Amino acid sequence: MTIVNLRPNESQDSLLKRFRKKVVKSGVLSTVRRKRWFISKSEQRRMERKKAMRRLKRRQVVQEE
Repeated sequence: MTIVNLRPNESQDSLLKRFRKKVVKSGVLSTVRRKRWFISKSEQRRMERKKAMRRLKRRQVVQEE
């Protein structure tokens, strides 16, 4: 659980901004979105391979430049 305490003389907007940053950094939302639907192990492996191929292609393009 992510907790953020209000600092002295801090506005509600900056408090909310810090809270959102902590939530994103902790990865809670991405985990919830990923587990929203069941994905079989084979489908997960296929998606991981596809993601890795995209990463490799991007790195090759950057190195060529």
